[in-house]
Amino acid sequence: MPFNIYDFSGTTKAVDQFLYAKMPPTWAFVTELAIVGLLILIFYAVIGLYLVYAERKVCAFMQNRVGPNRVGKWGLIQTIADLIKLLMKELVVIKKADQLLFNVAPFVIIIASFMAIAAIPFAKGLHAVDFNIGVFYMMAVSSIGVIGTLLAGWSSNSKYSLIGAMRSGAQVVSYELSVGLSLLAVVIFSGSMQLSVIIESQANGWWIFKGHIPAVIAFIMFLIASTAEINRGPFDLAEAESELTAGFHTEYSGIRFAFFFLGEYMNMFIVASLAATVFLGGWMPLHIGNLAGFNHVMDFIPPFVWYFGKTIFIIYVIMWFKWTFPRLRIDQLLTLEWKYLLPINLVNILVIAFIVLMGWYIK
Repeated sequence: MPFNIYDFSGTTKAVDQFLYAKMPPTWAFVTELAIVGLLILIFYAVIGLYLVYAERKVCAFMQNRVGPNRVGKWGLIQTIADLIKLLMKELVVIKKADQLLFNVAPFVIIIASFMAIAAIPFAKGLHAVDFNIGVFYMMAVSSIGVIGTLLAGWSSNSKYSLIGAMRSGAQVVSYELSVGLSLLAVVIFSGSMQLSVIIESQANGWWIFKGHIPAVIAFIMFLIASTAEINRGPFDLAEAESELTAGFHTEYSGIRFAFFFLGEYMNMFIVASLAATVFLGGWMPLHIGNLAGFNHVMDFIPPFVWYFGKTIFIIYVIMWFKWTFPRLRIDQLLTLEWKYLLPINLVNILVIAFIVLMGWYIK
């Protein structure tokens, strides 16, 4: 295929062979882990910081304001200044809190998002791990984050934090069902849970187009349910500043608060990445039928440009949700899932299974 001109498999294999040729096998393996971990850490920090900047700019645009514009050109260094300020803030000690769980909670959330990023394919051959159960893995590790939220709320010994944590637990457990069923739709179409295989299956068209109306419904359901699962507005009942001060992280300050803040934005990035990967072809270019000339031109656009372009588009939509719709009440939030999204997803899965069984889709 023409898009293989950007295949990074050769580069990663060359680095692997070089390390094993120069070092004992154990040290070569440890060195590879260290390199991958460092790259993910740098990527995590950069993306997290500038998603905060992007959110503030998008919010300002929708409210007819300017947004950050003083620190650096166009305010680009504002979030770095905010990070430095957070690092210098005092870590307030909560006397009656469970200190062990209170300190562990932010790390649980960060570790969960780190583990999820490792499985995301940025381009052909450019991912840390490629599990044959990639979709299942992403669902499993993303579910770990809610444990950090529950630990933070309970260990803080604050009624505001506890209420926020309980809301978050109910919310995530509920909306995970719709997220899983939405992803299952593409798993049925592609016949695999391996993310690289799902992307390869979209070489002749993205599933949101090839899968007809049921795929579009699954995509919309995924956007709504995943926005709720990551506690983003209008589903941010776990924080609900007007009711619970700051919700489950009310008692946190300094770098520990920064971890929660960063984790929220990285979870948004992971959700957008997963949607771009399974529904919009991931790093796969846009191909239209037999338009050979158009398809050939699309193949020359680097795959990571396609991947980041799709991911940024979905992030913008999620931000658009937050700054457009008012916050739901907790009863409205749970009603939306159990009475509407879940039944629609169940019926949609049955329709997709029938379509695949009859072969009424483009393979």
